[in-house]
Amino acid sequence: MFKRVFLIGFFIAGLLANSYAQQGSREDLQKKEKDLLKELADLNNMLTQTQKTKKLSLNQLALIKKKIHQREDLVNTISKQVHQLDETIFNNERDIYRLGKELDTLKLKYAKSIVFAYKNRSSYEYLNFLFSANDFNDAVKRITYLKSYRQNRETQVSTILKSEDLLKDKIGTLSNNKKEMGKTLVKQSEQLKDLQQDKKEQDQIVSQLKSKEREIGQQIRDKEKQRQKMQQAVMAIIRRESEEADRRAKIAKQKAIEDDKKKQISAKTPPTTTADNSVKTTAPSANTRPKLSGESVTGVAAPSKESDRTYTPLESTPAGRETSIKFENNKGRLPWPVDAGMVTIRFGTENMPGTKLMQKSDGVEIALAPGTAVKSVADGSISYAGDIGGEQVVFVRHGKYFTSYSHLSSINVSVGQEVKAGSVLGKSGNGLDGEGAVLFMVNNEKGTPLNPESWLKPRR
Repeated sequence: MFKRVFLIGFFIAGLLANSYAQQGSREDLQKKEKDLLKELADLNNMLTQTQKTKKLSLNQLALIKKKIHQREDLVNTISKQVHQLDETIFNNERDIYRLGKELDTLKLKYAKSIVFAYKNRSSYEYLNFLFSANDFNDAVKRITYLKSYRQNRETQVSTILKSEDLLKDKIGTLSNNKKEMGKTLVKQSEQLKDLQQDKKEQDQIVSQLKSKEREIGQQIRDKEKQRQKMQQAVMAIIRRESEEADRRAKIAKQKAIEDDKKKQISAKTPPTTTADNSVKTTAPSANTRPKLSGESVTGVAAPSKESDRTYTPLESTPAGRETSIKFENNKGRLPWPVDAGMVTIRFGTENMPGTKLMQKSDGVEIALAPGTAVKSVADGSISYAGDIGGEQVVFVRHGKYFTSYSHLSSINVSVGQEVKAGSVLGKSGNGLDGEGAVLFMVNNEKGTPLNPESWLKPRR
């Protein structure tokens, strides 16, 4: 009997633990669903804004494709909730069946004990059981047994009551699960309908783009011209910065050599006698120590041989090297240049569906409301701030790396200014298609464009 009561308690504890685990997972899915719904609302607002211009653009196609991707993710999330609820309902129905069987068994055993007690309810039988003991110790044992028997019956009652309460709770939970399942299935059905509508909208946009292939082709050619101007500007800025850094390094090196020669000449000067015939000597300078292995002529520790890293002229100073290394170490964790917005044009070459038109991008274009604050993604210094081919642009140097921020409506910084990660560089403006956007790029010391999304921290 005690063993069965223990198993019932263990079974109840297991049910509660399983319920908490499922609740946690369900909350995660519900949070993701909420986030996706918010993103879809933002995308709808952006699409509405682009459609107000009455000018068909590739941005509209990018936004609807993003919308479809998010909608599919939302449908998948809701499907997981349906699967989870289905599993929960099955487990609850199984638990209700088991609890019912265990409860029937407990009640049956308790009923038998009551019948037995009723049949042997005579005081004479009770006293006869005690006085038939062989000795005093035996009588004490019999009294203890009777108390234990009474406590066992009380435990039976308590277990039956707890099982009944748990069974009621399980039945109530099952009922709520089924109601929630109904609501979730309705949501799933609605999102599937919206997904079909989104795909129809995408087909319409693609069809319209095909009919205006010449116009869209001109947009792409304009963007290509702007991309080439930006690339030329990047190369010019990097070349200028490299030459200036190299010039400063040579000046520092030459100065160090001249200082070293002066110290050597000073050290070789013969001693002179003073008026009192004492010998005057020149104390060796603290700076005349021999150059240590691995030390450069400028007195700055040379790169460790343990590292395969090759330092460029842009890293000729300790600050330049430190900034470069810090930028590299934060790869994949850099903050985004804007707090909101959606990536509409990704890094690399993309084909326009249904046409032979190709669009190349050296960075990521983020659609957002004009006037949004644009921030530096890392510590650095301003290499350029001004107009490039009719575009307001800011270049920030991070050691041997450069980030650029285009399509700005205003600029808040000036050349040579030191900035920190998160410093506001200016406000976003409009892209070549007249829609709110900012173009963000990352280049290395050779001017090679790098995929910005591999440097920025992942979004949701």
